[in-house]
Amino acid sequence: MTRRRLKVPDGVTGDLFANLDMPEPAPEPTRSGARNSAAQMLGVLDNWVERGWLRTLDAAFARFLWTEAPHGPPLLLLAAALASHQLGRGHVCLDLKATLDDPAFALSLPPDGPQWLAAEPAQPPAEVLAGVTLAQWRGALAVPDLVSEETADGEGNTPLVLAGTRLYLRRYWQYEQDVREGIERRLARAAQLEAALPLDVARAALDALFAPRGGKPPERQDSRAADWQKLACALAARSAFSIVTGGPGTGKTTTVVRLLALLQTLALGRAGRRAPAARPLRIRLAAPTGKAAARLNESIAGAVERLPFGALQAHVDAAALRNAIPTVVTTLHRVLGTRPGSRRFRHDAANPLPVDVLVIDEASMVDLEMMAAVLDALPPTARLILLGDKDQLASVEAGAVLGELCDRAREGHYTQATRAWLETATGERIDPAMLDAHGLPLDQAIAMLRESHRFASESGIGALAELVNAGDAVGVAKIWARGHEDLARLVCPATDDGPLRALIVDGRVGEDGAVHARRHGYRHYLETMRATRPAPGATPEALAAWAAAVLEAHGAFQLLCALRRGPWGVEGLNRRVVRLLHEEGLIEPRGDWYAGRPVLVTHNDYELGLMNGDIGIALDLPVAADEPSMLRVAFPAGDGSGGVKWVSPGRLQGVETVFALTVHKSQGSEFTHAALALPDTYSPILTRELVYTGITRARSFLTLAVPEGRTVLDRAVLAKVQRASGLMAGLARDAQSA
Repeated sequence: MTRRRLKVPDGVTGDLFANLDMPEPAPEPTRSGARNSAAQMLGVLDNWVERGWLRTLDAAFARFLWTEAPHGPPLLLLAAALASHQLGRGHVCLDLKATLDDPAFALSLPPDGPQWLAAEPAQPPAEVLAGVTLAQWRGALAVPDLVSEETADGEGNTPLVLAGTRLYLRRYWQYEQDVREGIERRLARAAQLEAALPLDVARAALDALFAPRGGKPPERQDSRAADWQKLACALAARSAFSIVTGGPGTGKTTTVVRLLALLQTLALGRAGRRAPAARPLRIRLAAPTGKAAARLNESIAGAVERLPFGALQAHVDAAALRNAIPTVVTTLHRVLGTRPGSRRFRHDAANPLPVDVLVIDEASMVDLEMMAAVLDALPPTARLILLGDKDQLASVEAGAVLGELCDRAREGHYTQATRAWLETATGERIDPAMLDAHGLPLDQAIAMLRESHRFASESGIGALAELVNAGDAVGVAKIWARGHEDLARLVCPATDDGPLRALIVDGRVGEDGAVHARRHGYRHYLETMRATRPAPGATPEALAAWAAAVLEAHGAFQLLCALRRGPWGVEGLNRRVVRLLHEEGLIEPRGDWYAGRPVLVTHNDYELGLMNGDIGIALDLPVAADEPSMLRVAFPAGDGSGGVKWVSPGRLQGVETVFALTVHKSQGSEFTHAALALPDTYSPILTRELVYTGITRARSFLTLAVPEGRTVLDRAVLAKVQRASGLMAGLARDAQSA
């Protein structure tokens, strides 16, 4: 057989088989009997790659396994390719049963972007799997050299692991086991922590932290009015692993700051009674991206300043408590310590983090591999606290850890023992409907914040977000007729620039062409840039104030989209918006860099202090008339100071224009007016979670922009992300067997 060297592209499975000797491609399959031989199955996979249904990496993985076991059944090669493919789609594994029930779901059908045409018509997954039963498929995986059954001790070195009906690449199976075991070890410490917690001090501290101005809160009689921020603090205080979840504006940052104050009060107070010198807890604050870290930096300092230190003076020294609550937030990569050219981090089980408490904000963006690394690096006695919105988009990498762990959060599932302890510790009343005699240990460590302080009861944005979350496509279709002042739906035909021009320039969405006083478009920040530009010779302080004003004005409007490619993706919309703004005389796009260009940082640059997701604006600094222009990019300082970081364009290697921004990249951001542009054809990327995340980026106004009167909104609302994983199944199984 002729052999060749195959360079496998970098990717989630590339390290398993890169640069191995591979056979030449198999011949194209016939239209019948595609499962009759491995060579024919490989031909099917190659055809799917041509179509854009499958990644080159996935087919190469199947081909590698063929070289290892040439007599392996064709269905094994198919399962291996699909298991690899699932990682690129955010799934941890391939669910065999779910794939047989809906074969098309296992592939990227259609791909995001241009359709690649194959020489021969492709056999769709349903045709390839026609007549295959679950027992037959599992039987085809009985190749011990390649596939091992899940075992309690985790031993084995096969590239694939079969756990029931779920097929994993071994590395991701191990990540899932590590996360499950790490969570269970911390949940098992709940009884010990609860017994050691001085309930009288905790109750007094909680009453002080959550007292309204002027005194102690009254006892609550109505369970529907329960203070879930207070309950969340109490729940987290009795567990080494806890989650605080809630939608936008529900007070997650405020809650965690008060939780840290509670934990430090308990630590310093107890230590003060036992020893002459009290040691505060070592606390680190982290977020998955630089932008998320910067946003938490901005809000956490203010939340600390609002703490009632005086009311806690009876239990702890106020100055010591203030100094013990950190206000600096860094990225998870920095906390763990990256190693260039390696997937591993400097901190792990052999070199644990020197922390007692680790808080991770925007935890919905943390993938399975990163969560495994976090749990591995934490000392056995350290607490892990996760904050995030369970309904937001998960990480683009494999695993939806927060969403999966919080799947039961809305219903509570608290035991009678948990309810009794919480009511004693807080004075709050928990609705009996939230009780569950069979509640899991995990349920007792999760609190869902339920009251939004951003969206009022009459808010259309809040109502729309709730309807989308509920999958109520009928309600979503009707909401546009209710006359909510903060909602608008605008038809933007691909052949008529008028509506889109009005939207992105001035924020106009009505047929009368009226400009709303506060619903801005991009003219607002571009005219702010010109009108407030300092005179030549301005001081650095004046230049920084100007840049800060432009950056703030830019946050008044953002065009969001679901896709990267195509006329309604980032690439197409950015080109269109640049042209429209140029026609309006608002920008002069001469070359790659020009005044007013908004740019998004696409990878972390620790030397410049810029993180993936940071947004800056290119500004033409004022100079004397006889001097050359000086273009610099202004970024928010990211430390909550309101300052500005100036960077020369030549030093920015990984940036892209961001007049249009994907919803994925917008996570962790808020805009006064957000416009969500949907494509004219459906894509698997369009899901309930994506629409919800796009909607909730709007602080005051939301415009839904749809092309030519058609919308895929209904279908997206019904398409809930179902990421294949066994994490919760393992936690439930272990709880039942304990």
